[in-house]
Amino acid sequence: MKITKITPMILGTRWRNLTFIKVDTDEGISGVGEARVLNRTDAVLGYLSEAAPRYVIGSDPFEIERLVQRMFREDFGRAGEIIMTATALIEIACWDIIGKALGQPVYRLLGGAVRDKIKAYANGWYTVERTPEEFHAAAKRVVDKGYRALKFDPFGAGFYELERSEKNHIVSMVEAVRDAVGPNTDILIEMHGRFNPVTAAELARDLAPFKPGWVEEPVPPENLAALKKASDAISATGIPVATGERMHTMYEFRELFELQAADIIQPDITHFGGLLNTKKLAAWAETYYMLIAPHNVGGPVSTAAALHLAACTPNFKIQEHFNDFADSHVKDAAPGVPEVVDGYFSLPNGPGLGVTLDEDFIEAHPRQKVHFNLFAEDWHKRDVAD
Repeated sequence: MKITKITPMILGTRWRNLTFIKVDTDEGISGVGEARVLNRTDAVLGYLSEAAPRYVIGSDPFEIERLVQRMFREDFGRAGEIIMTATALIEIACWDIIGKALGQPVYRLLGGAVRDKIKAYANGWYTVERTPEEFHAAAKRVVDKGYRALKFDPFGAGFYELERSEKNHIVSMVEAVRDAVGPNTDILIEMHGRFNPVTAAELARDLAPFKPGWVEEPVPPENLAALKKASDAISATGIPVATGERMHTMYEFRELFELQAADIIQPDITHFGGLLNTKKLAAWAETYYMLIAPHNVGGPVSTAAALHLAACTPNFKIQEHFNDFADSHVKDAAPGVPEVVDGYFSLPNGPGLGVTLDEDFIEAHPRQKVHFNLFAEDWHKRDVAD
């Protein structure tokens, strides 16, 4: 079997563009990959226009290790977000092809299921005014939909430091969310790499009474010594630290593991070279007793890929999911992903990823001109089309 063609296509919404790749073969089997590329869609498409004829066309989709290694090493320049995203698009599509060719769901090709259902947490639900009352009402809608965990960033456009009045406001919003969801629902606090270590630690101490399930990306991702400093102080409050969505290669995680600067890693499969790379990373993390909770701001194909990884990964914790609250219509681009019921996904059905690409739907929702800026006022409303 040989790959004969790749076709990129973009589905647009008011705050994100989803990049899909269809990979065709000479045996009539096609596969699909997808990534949400944050503000760098053209860069990924540009790289693919060079890489596809060089590495992908004519390759055997069963030879995933060979294909990924060539894309990683043979351009000589260091691989980062763009290359690892483009690689993941192709790699995920290859797994879809292999599963279809063998008549098996992907997770069975990666070791088989180690769980019967997959816990989910909701994101994208707090597109409301940044007040305790509005966050309370929005959080109630999440638990009413059956979720048992939800994540949110209550920090506005904050960066490095916050005024005391703003810190008090944040505490009041987290208190409101905890009141709305009750004591048995996980609340996960997203910091988006906003703060210096001392501010991150202070905020964690302020929020500790509300029992967050984790504090995510407390400091910017470039300085792991600063993360270690923040992590040590946050851990003293009893709150786990999660991070990793902006780390794109194995080598970036080496120092994090050696420092033991986090409790939960959050690689994004679609920015980390695909399923097999992420499966390897999870196994490595397990030797440090770390859990994995993959980042996922994508649509249905990204979510399907994440569920296959979750099904077969022993140290998996919980799966992020946007598409019940943020432009849920994107699920129609590739139907087949299980719905969240009572807080859990069922295992995905095969063969392959278990989804069917709807090219007409994608064409009917063209790419939008958006710049999603997490440091702008009211970014959380996700209403940013130009």
